[in-house]
Amino acid sequence: MSREFKMSLMGELQFFLGLQIKQSPEGTFVHQAKYTRDILKKFDMGDSRRMTTPMGTDTTLDADEEGEAVDQKEFRSMIGSLLYMTATRPDIQFAVCLYACFQASPRTSHHQAVKRILRYLKFTPELGLWFSLASSLSLRGYSDADFAGRRIERKSTSGTCQFVAKNLVLHSRTKHINVRFQFLRDHYEKGDIDLVHVVTQNKLADIFTKPLEFSAFAHLRVRDCLPLHFGMNLD
Repeated sequence: MSREFKMSLMGELQFFLGLQIKQSPEGTFVHQAKYTRDILKKFDMGDSRRMTTPMGTDTTLDADEEGEAVDQKEFRSMIGSLLYMTATRPDIQFAVCLYACFQASPRTSHHQAVKRILRYLKFTPELGLWFSLASSLSLRGYSDADFAGRRIERKSTSGTCQFVAKNLVLHSRTKHINVRFQFLRDHYEKGDIDLVHVVTQNKLADIFTKPLEFSAFAHLRVRDCLPLHFGMNLD
C-alpha cells in the first residue's frame, strides 16, 4: 500500500474496527482474537466448556413455540456480535445465520444453540483468514439444491455450485443446478464459463449449508475455499 498511497506516520495497519491485521513478507493474516475474547467475557462464557464444532450434527431446531422464552435483547446482541465475526470466521456463518432466524421469538433451545457457537470460538479464538502472497486470488460462489433438507422452510440445503475465478463453474449433477438456469446458461452459451461436475465428497459448500461432524468440518475448514489458519505469535 505504501507504494500506491501516501502513508501517515502511524505505521502499518494493525487494528481496524475489531479486525486485527498482521502483515508479513509471506502474506496478510486477518483475525478477531481480541474481539472473540471480548464477546466471551461480555456473555459470561469465559469459563464455559469448549466445543470442537459450532453446531451439533443432530441439531434440529425449529420455532419451538412451546419452549421457554428467553431475553430477546440479549439473544439479538449475541447474534449481532457473531454476525460481525463472520467477516473473518466463515466457519461459523451457517450456524449463526440459521439461529438469526429465531430473533423475533427466541427460546431456550435457540439460546443454548448460540452458546455452543461461543464455546466453539473459545476453542478456536486465534483462527483467522490468511491471504498468502504466493497464491492468486479467485472468486468462488456456492449454491445448494435439496428441498427436503431444511426442516423449517424446506429450502435448498445440498448439492453445490462453485464459481471459481471468472471462467469456471463446478457443480454437482442435479436437476436444480444446470445450464437451464439463466444465470448459467447465458454465460455458458457465450463461452464465458466451463461446467465441471464434482462428486459428492468434494462438495466444499457443505460447511456453509449443514452441520458436520468434527473430522469433515476440520477438513473443509482448511481447504482452499476457506483460507482459514491459526495465527502464530499474534501479540
